[in-house]
Amino acid sequence: MLYYLFDWLHKLNFPGAGMFGYTSFRALMAIILALLISSIWGDKFIKLLKRKQITETQRDAKIDPFGVNKVGVPSMGGVIIIVAILIPCLLLGKLHNIYMILMLITTVWLGSLGFADDYIKIFKKDKEGLHGKFKIIGQVGLGLIVGLTLYLSPDVVIRENIEVRTPGREMEVVHGTNDLKSTQTTIPFFKSNNLDYADLVAFMGDHAQTAGWILFVIITIFVVTAVSNGANLNDGMDGMAAGNSAIIGLTLGILAYVSSHIEFAGYLNIMYIPGSEELVIFICAFIGALIGFLWYNAYPAQVFMGDTGSLTIGGIIAVFAIIIHKELLIPILCGVFLVENLSVILQRAYYKVGKKKGVKQRLFKRTPIHDHFRTSMNQIESGCRVVFTQPDNLFHESKITVRFWIGSNNDHHIKDQINHGSMCRYADRGRSGCR
Repeated sequence: MLYYLFDWLHKLNFPGAGMFGYTSFRALMAIILALLISSIWGDKFIKLLKRKQITETQRDAKIDPFGVNKVGVPSMGGVIIIVAILIPCLLLGKLHNIYMILMLITTVWLGSLGFADDYIKIFKKDKEGLHGKFKIIGQVGLGLIVGLTLYLSPDVVIRENIEVRTPGREMEVVHGTNDLKSTQTTIPFFKSNNLDYADLVAFMGDHAQTAGWILFVIITIFVVTAVSNGANLNDGMDGMAAGNSAIIGLTLGILAYVSSHIEFAGYLNIMYIPGSEELVIFICAFIGALIGFLWYNAYPAQVFMGDTGSLTIGGIIAVFAIIIHKELLIPILCGVFLVENLSVILQRAYYKVGKKKGVKQRLFKRTPIHDHFRTSMNQIESGCRVVFTQPDNLFHESKITVRFWIGSNNDHHIKDQINHGSMCRYADRGRSGCR
């Protein structure tokens, strides 16, 4: 809203109003404002949660090897994150931008889904919360909305990066002059790094492009569901999900910024996405909100984000990556979420196989995998065989959290792309040439 006010003032030659036209200025304001909201208002909200005794059933100190008591800590702290994201975006963003609209819808949609789950757990005293099928329906629904919007909206376009090879001269990366609808995505760390989903269904002939979009929508649904569930599973220790997601958000923000700048996109040999600069505003608000929330959520936690927060931040990461055509980077970027998901799936599958044979067996001492490192064999029921029993030494959750943060720090992947770009030099008229 402030953007439109200052844009109007700029047209009237009001001094300093033109600052709001710069993405960097609005991004800086977004991260500061989100940080202030989550840290200052967050404190007041936490006190309100404590007064109302809004807590879910949490673990008793007896099941923790270090005797950490998690009873009485308020939940639904994800509301802090959502509010700290929405306010800066509404104030500083271009609300007519299709990418900003999609991110706001994602935040509200999954925030509402997570809120319903937490409400059932806390106020209805049902530990299971919202039934799993309703969560899946909500996630699939969001995936459909995002996928179909990206397919149907005329504002969702790219400019393809094209490698031009001339004998005896350096290879040039040139972006097309026309905006086009495309099912292309980026294959990370490859020189010829564009993959067109339509090429995967080329056997459809004249209908290949339409089939490519259908495939894209299916992939969108899968990514949204998988990442939001992964973030939900990752939210098991103080500061774990918030810290990991902030690091992931920083990486996505860098990728969004270079994708919105045609010269940077050419330098790194990636597609240029017009209008994606608004995503930088959103992700800065996202990072600021998480850092401010982390002040209260780091060990020992004064508040838990609950499903209100974990489902939301996972969905935000997924949709953001899809919009900037970096969804194939998700397995690396969200490697911690992937490992958490896989650990649960493998644990359940292995347990069911043993159950059919009448044998108690587990792959890990406990899942999600972060719980494996703080669980002793003495806590496993008698007669149960565990495949992976290492490490013998147990780790405090604060140490596990920090190590998972380090594991989620994928900035070196960005550096790899930049190093690839360092093999390039700018050619004439904004083009980039690669040796």
